[in-house]
Amino acid sequence: MKIAVIGAGSWGTALAQVLAGNGHNVGLWARKPEVVQAINAEHHNPRYLSDEVLSERIVATLSHEDALLRAKAAVIVTPSNLLRGVGRALDAAADPRLPIVVCSKGVEEGSGLLPIDVMASEMGGRERFAVLSGPNHAEEVIRGVPAATVVASPSADTAAFFQDLFATEAFRTYTSDDVCGVELCAAFKNVIAIAVGLSYGMGYGDNTAALLLTRGLAEMSRLVVACGGQALTCMGLAGAGDMVATCMSRHSRNRRFGEMLAGGRTLDDFAAETHMVAEGALACKTIGVLADAHGVELPIANVVRGIVWEGLDAQAAAESLASRPLTTEFYGL
Repeated sequence: MKIAVIGAGSWGTALAQVLAGNGHNVGLWARKPEVVQAINAEHHNPRYLSDEVLSERIVATLSHEDALLRAKAAVIVTPSNLLRGVGRALDAAADPRLPIVVCSKGVEEGSGLLPIDVMASEMGGRERFAVLSGPNHAEEVIRGVPAATVVASPSADTAAFFQDLFATEAFRTYTSDDVCGVELCAAFKNVIAIAVGLSYGMGYGDNTAALLLTRGLAEMSRLVVACGGQALTCMGLAGAGDMVATCMSRHSRNRRFGEMLAGGRTLDDFAAETHMVAEGALACKTIGVLADAHGVELPIANVVRGIVWEGLDAQAAAESLASRPLTTEFYGL
């Protein structure tokens, strides 16, 4: 089949390579002409994963229409804050029955909508949408290092379609019907990764990182359940699995951003240096909309938001967390 991949960042490039390795032709949409030229002429992405040789089955384009022409499915891999505009652009070009999997991670600012709901509100047909998330660093997936992911959809048929589309011996795919849980886990783990990066940047150790990771998992679970998701999802690939990978790996952009914050750098510095988006920086604000609506307490996420957006001193933030009243380990689930 031909598959359209919308977004030629690191994750879009890696997923395009997985699909091409499965024998599919890929129409890869990119924003920048120099990226399109390099992929088509030299079979490498000059901005992301530039050391990897890409399959000749991947053809890049600046046109959504060209990427979608004769495509049997679309894979959306753009920053979450751009999703609504992407949905509008694709609605004019895509078949209304086209299966679409959303790989963006975040919550829409203001509305609190999850990525699948943003796309469905612009394109219609929620049953044809799926989401994909898991402990999947693009740097490893593109090289065939063994990994696994979860595909969630309101439709079992749509989930099974994308499960088969992506599955390889090295990239195992599992299905779920908990779209809400998978998407909230995908957004929340980036926030906790920033906290872990901050802690390492401030000179704390592995015990502190484990503290933040596990208490972050508790916060994640409370929010998922309050929003209608399943607590068990938080113990799966999209939850605990991705939390471990994103908080502890050298590949993690959100952890790296947290380390830069601890050293006095800013979000603009991170974007200029890496050409990447730290999704957790926006998510620490947007998940607050959901937390307020459902009355869920998120102390770590609130501290990250304060440091990133409100000028809160990191040392003062650490002290505020350490001085919180002691309680039982599990509550509010």
